Amino acid sequence: MSYEKELAAAKKAVALAARLSRGVQKTLMQSEVWTKSDKTPVTAADYGSQAVVSIVLERELKPVTLSLVAEEDTGDLRKEGSEEFLEGITKLVRDTLASDESYADSPITKEDVLNAIDCGKSQGGSTGCHWVLDPIDGTRGFVRGEQYAVGLALLVEGKVVVGVMACPNLHLSSAVVEKDDKSCQDNVGCLFFATTGSGAYVQPLNGNSPPQEVRVSSNENLEEAKFLESYHMPIPLHSSIATKLGITALPVRIDSQAKYAAVSRGDAEMYLRFTLVGYREWIWDHAAGSIITTEAGGVVCDAEGTPLDFSKGKRLDHNRGIIVTTKKLKPLILKAVRESMEEENLRV
Repeated sequence: MSYEKELAAAKKAVALAARLSRGVQKTLMQSEVWTKSDKTPVTAADYGSQAVVSIVLERELKPVTLSLVAEEDTGDLRKEGSEEFLEGITKLVRDTLASDESYADSPITKEDVLNAIDCGKSQGGSTGCHWVLDPIDGTRGFVRGEQYAVGLALLVEGKVVVGVMACPNLHLSSAVVEKDDKSCQDNVGCLFFATTGSGAYVQPLNGNSPPQEVRVSSNENLEEAKFLESYHMPIPLHSSIATKLGITALPVRIDSQAKYAAVSRGDAEMYLRFTLVGYREWIWDHAAGSIITTEAGGVVCDAEGTPLDFSKGKRLDHNRGIIVTTKKLKPLILKAVRESMEEENLRV
């Protein structure tokens, strides 16, 4: 299958969600950041983005029944005292959809928004077709006014076959730029996408230029390599791996799946993610990024070199760690990972 219709619907949905999120980020105040029952931050953009994507996919792909695995639910929005917050989200969704001619006359109510968000309750799995969405990946980065992504992927029989990712604050030429570079701050906003067997591409979010194919870095000199990690406390294991590889540069810390986009475009040679032993990643944090990177010629695997398995429901079924890199560097990195974990008495 070519998945042309699915890709077109996904690109439209993600672009509109990115439009909504950009508007929210520009005016976001700390008082507008809520804390969910699981103690993680959430904003109107998280909910609004999920509603927009759900509505667009449902309408663009009719009569196919939508199965959506997504991060947010309406539990907190339905609680007493959330009425004003929900009204604000509804207006965001209504205005965003109205900005597209094909949705200009679509009335959107609060109940429509709640139902759209709750469409994301699918469990996924190894059979059938399931969309996987992170409406705002990297909410902490979003709140800081930095990197975040809207990531959407399509699973068919447990395999990722389509991936679309908007990175509204990612520079059009490179993710590894100086924060105080004014020219870089102005020239931002990328839409990455890929379908299985067809390569990976990027285009400006504003649509002013045609898509261009992206490929991972061809650099094999590890002394010149750049590596990415999440915006969190330093991970000693990451430093140990980098040292064994001879990488001299400090890690570049970026929130969200924008790190996958950066590797797919050759901005960096490696992205490492090692978390607490026993932690299982959510599939929406990796589905879109994984296919974009692999279609760009890269590899995505765990610490044993095994590809990520998206067929087991909402959580990834993988051994510890996630490694995103190039095919040529993979064996060197796996060797460094194995040695570093043995030294720290960590199990793979």
